[in-house]
Amino acid sequence: MSDPGQTTWNGYLRTDGRKGVRNLVLVIYTVECAQHVAHAIAAGEEYVHVLGFPGCYDNAYAIRLMLALARHPNIGAVLAVGLGCEYTQPGKLAEVVRGSDRPAESFYIQEKGGTRSSVAAGKEIVHRMREQIRAETPRVPMTLADLTVGCECGGSDGTSGLAGNPTVGAFFDRLVDAGGRAVFEETVEMIGLREHLVQRAASTGAAEQLAAAYDKAERYCRAVRQYSVAPGNFAGGLTTIEEKSLGAFAKSGSRPIEGVIRVAEQPRGPGLWMLDTVPDEHFMQFGYTNPNDTEGIMDLISAGSQLVLFVTGRGSVIGSPIAPLIKITGNRATFSRMKEDMDFDAGRVLTGELNLEQAGRELAELVVRVASGEKSKPEELGHREYFIMYKHQDTPSLTAGCRA
Repeated sequence: MSDPGQTTWNGYLRTDGRKGVRNLVLVIYTVECAQHVAHAIAAGEEYVHVLGFPGCYDNAYAIRLMLALARHPNIGAVLAVGLGCEYTQPGKLAEVVRGSDRPAESFYIQEKGGTRSSVAAGKEIVHRMREQIRAETPRVPMTLADLTVGCECGGSDGTSGLAGNPTVGAFFDRLVDAGGRAVFEETVEMIGLREHLVQRAASTGAAEQLAAAYDKAERYCRAVRQYSVAPGNFAGGLTTIEEKSLGAFAKSGSRPIEGVIRVAEQPRGPGLWMLDTVPDEHFMQFGYTNPNDTEGIMDLISAGSQLVLFVTGRGSVIGSPIAPLIKITGNRATFSRMKEDMDFDAGRVLTGELNLEQAGRELAELVVRVASGEKSKPEELGHREYFIMYKHQDTPSLTAGCRA
């Protein structure tokens, strides 16, 4: 294969100039009571994905997240479905999405007459939307420079910091050098690394942002008396949060960190960015920062990641809606045991079959193939897990008219 940094494929052009690697219809439900109908609408439909918010009361963080996901470059059209009692109004979401020049419709189940009639109406809408975006969405050339790629790690073991995350770091260096945007998160898994973070800052302003994000994460961990380390990590050979942090930080590669972004905020330019997902201190009692890997993946997608890399030493079976998930393991035994779910064997770095530069190139080649339309293992299996929670962050201001 030619240099992945020079490879070109066709993507989907959005009116804001971003390019998607998929052209999906998204069905959003605005309360848990509507989730069955939303999933029934999408059942059996190709290129139709679902996500939703379970809360009956609205939450600025959750609405901001849903709006970012609904206007993601991989999304071509949106159907918002509500029950009719909740604060978060599907019509308001659809109105904002239409402002991004995407087809968007909405309805309440109570007004459609119930489950069967709502599912039938929803299927008619998504069929029409699929045909519209297939016919009307411009196809344009893409390269790595057009990509935002996020990375999360979970189910870490001793190989994650030695091979899995460093392989992603090698790819991130390639992506940044090609003019793309790389996003890493999990500040609660960087405890003990304050100096390392600040030394990687691209500017004085970035250093201040990184220090503030780190300090908040440490205070948060102390406040909730919980650090991001679990029994599975210990069983996999890790011993302390500091040790886990060093391995997690390896996924950032070696390039300067341009600054910190918040949930639902896009990188402000090319380069390497850190995503802060920790709830702000005046609201710390509401919303744990990293309840599961799926929550972190949704945060990365909300930052505009067209693809997300997921590093796991112990193994995982999750996927994601909207952005293809590529699963990487540094553990050869895990890759062999869970081959049907794992996309990339970085354990070859530990056996000497590949060096990190070669592994980073191979991963870049896989990213290009998936961006070109090849399905990742989670996509093939139909894994589209998501999790949107109540949380509070002083992220970019709530779009006008979205609060019920």
